[in-house]
Formats: sequence, structure tokens, C-alpha cells
Amino acid sequence: MAHYCVLCGTELESRIIEGREMEGCPNDDFILWRDPKVASAVVVEADGGVVLGRRAIEPGYGLWCLPGGFVNDDEHPADAAIRECLEEISAAVELTSLLGVYHVPKQDAPSMIGIAYRARLADGAEPKAGSEMLEVRVFPLDSLPPLAFPSHRYVIDQLLTSRAPLAVASHLPAATAAPSGMPPSPAQAQSRPRRTR
Repeated sequence: MAHYCVLCGTELESRIIEGREMEGCPNDDFILWRDPKVASAVVVEADGGVVLGRRAIEPGYGLWCLPGGFVNDDEHPADAAIRECLEEISAAVELTSLLGVYHVPKQDAPSMIGIAYRARLADGAEPKAGSEMLEVRVFPLDSLPPLAFPSHRYVIDQLLTSRAPLAVASHLPAATAAPSGMPPSPAQAQSRPRRTR
């Protein structure tokens, strides 16, 4: 698909910028930076398990997932997490901690930066399916159904690691390596050139 300069309308050309192949305008300094989308995911703990919804939309129709979704441009990620819970599991939640920040690579769409939170149901809240879910249930952590997204499995693994006793956690493999298909953590990755604007 052709892309065009937002300054002059000229078709962009491929060029190497900071060691990476990018698209840029041949007439001016416009570069099409492919920035990731930001999404939240929430592990809502309830009745000794976690709340999952079975998706009523694509991608992953009919599969189970954590509540979450894209962060709006005028929204704090924590506010997005709370909003997504209201929309998807029809329940108010209280965030209790940050589980982590991770990268979700994509082949046919912009990659994502995921921000995962732990939460509990607000007093009196009862989860039920919102418009994007077929049903909502609480699953014990040791008997979760197949999840729609590998990144959600990674978030659940982060929760299990954070709950592990210190003596056990100290023997876990190298900083809970990301599952297959996910890149290493920044500490494990080699340094990359920084982008300046």
C-alpha cells in the first residue's frame, strides 16, 4: 500500500534511517514512523481466580481473554484499564498494582505496548458480559481455558510469578522469559539506536 507525505502529498520512498528501512518523503524531511499502539490488560482477581470474558468479536471470537483494550490518546492507561472493565465485564474495579509493561509484536498491524494491571472487583460489583463478550466467568488459575492472545497468557504468567514465594521465585529461569514469539526484555536485548524527532 502506498503512503504519501502529509506535508506535500508526494509518494513516500523507502530509505534507511538509523539503520532501519523506513518510508520518507523525497522532497522534505517527513518520515512515516511506525509507532506502536498502547493497550491495557487487567487481571481481575475474584473468588480465588481471575475474571475472563469469552469474546463476541474478532479477533478471537469465542475464545477467552482478560478485560482490556486500547488506550485513547487523552486517557491515562490506568483509566483505560478501568473503563475497559466497565465495558467488557460490566463491573467497576479497583486497580491494586502494576503487573508489567510488555511488547506485543504484530506482522500485519502496528505492534503494541501492553500495560498490565492487577485489580479487584469494587464493593458490590458482579461481573457480567458487556457488548463485546458472550459470557464472563471466574476461572481458577490452575484451570484456565485457552486464551485468545499469547500476550494474555504472558500476563497471567507474570501474575503467577509475582505470587510465588521468594524461595521459589529466586529459582525461576532468567527473569520469566517472554513466551515464544515475544522479544526478550530490554535488559536482555542489545541496545538499539534511539530515534530523535
